[in-house]
Amino acid sequence: MTVMSFDAAVLNRRSVRGFLPKPVPKDLMRTVFDLAQWSPSGTNVQPWQVYVASGSVRDDMRAEFLRRVSQGIPSNPDHKSKGRLTDPFKTRRRDCARVLYDAMDIAWEDKAARAAAGRRNFELFDAPHVAFFCMQDIFGAQSAADIGMYTQTLMLAMTAHGLASCAQGTMGHYPDLVRETFGLKDDMTVLYGLSFGFENVATPANQARTTRAPLDETVQFLGGDIDYGCA
Repeated sequence: MTVMSFDAAVLNRRSVRGFLPKPVPKDLMRTVFDLAQWSPSGTNVQPWQVYVASGSVRDDMRAEFLRRVSQGIPSNPDHKSKGRLTDPFKTRRRDCARVLYDAMDIAWEDKAARAAAGRRNFELFDAPHVAFFCMQDIFGAQSAADIGMYTQTLMLAMTAHGLASCAQGTMGHYPDLVRETFGLKDDMTVLYGLSFGFENVATPANQARTTRAPLDETVQFLGGDIDYGCA
């Protein structure tokens, strides 16, 4: 198998929202997760605990997610947002939604179609596998950031090896289901999830392409004699 260069993996990685039913071979799955294991963490504590559901376990979790959503059972995430987004973050999120809805031919005013698109999260976008990223409740924000680095490394490894993925905050909505499924103790908290597998290129949502803010909006260079082009 040809593996992408680092630059290509970074530029080609994206959130895929439609997967083929084909499962990922066990050897390939172990390869990408082993690469992620080399992610950095503060004092090398490696706070991540990752739980992967496949086959009938994945099917049962998907069915239970959908049951809870269809019955309007409120979510109860372990880690909650601290407030509403303001600009420029609110605008970026809205622009991302518009790109996705346009790819799916959903009008912004069509609330029913938008809700159906959101429900696809709990269908795992038909991915044959879903991973849940967890940490014990003794850890705080720094360790959560470490797990974010782990997840990025994993997603890049997947992209480089021909796999697709979609990180999902929605997979943290019902942490009790994750703990029950994997037999976890109450002190194991769920951050988010990642659906993954092989991309279904026929899925309209997979035609969506987002952009990124200009470098000068997010990075400031100070010091030195080189003109980096910053404001």
